[in-house]
Amino acid sequence: MKNRTKTLALAAVAAAVLLSSGFKASAAGIERVYGENPMSPIAAGVSVPPGYTTFFISGALPKPVTPAANGQPADFGDMATQTRSVLDGLKATMDKMGVGFGDVVAAHVFLDPKADFPAMNKVWAEEFGTATQPNKPARAAFRTSALVLPGAMLEIEFVAAKKVSMKKKK
Repeated sequence: MKNRTKTLALAAVAAAVLLSSGFKASAAGIERVYGENPMSPIAAGVSVPPGYTTFFISGALPKPVTPAANGQPADFGDMATQTRSVLDGLKATMDKMGVGFGDVVAAHVFLDPKADFPAMNKVWAEEFGTATQPNKPARAAFRTSALVLPGAMLEIEFVAAKKVSMKKKK
């Protein structure tokens, strides 16, 4: 019983820290509800208030570490390498749109049946729910055997939301 009480107390402290810092990031006004596990890298739910622009970011696949050549298939690296490649590609696309990881409200992760989910989650946690970027999106992850790129172990797509001020026309 003492261990459970201690665990619950630590969880409450961690949740309070996460929740108090979560609303100070670039997506102020967007509400994120966190589940029972404060260490989870995702939100249980996210709501976007009126007045925000919604951005739909298409699914991204990893870039090959070694391109296909001489009849050999491309090598995309291990799960951590592929996850980093996909997140870097999504970040580049989002930069062009004027949004960042702090604005992501929902994510869908499509995984090959052989994909290492904990390795993906470890890289994910480097970008979401950190001290510098505390916002966590709602997320669903699916195992699929039909990724479009042979050798790829994941594809990720995002939905982001950001309050965009309307400039007055002169």
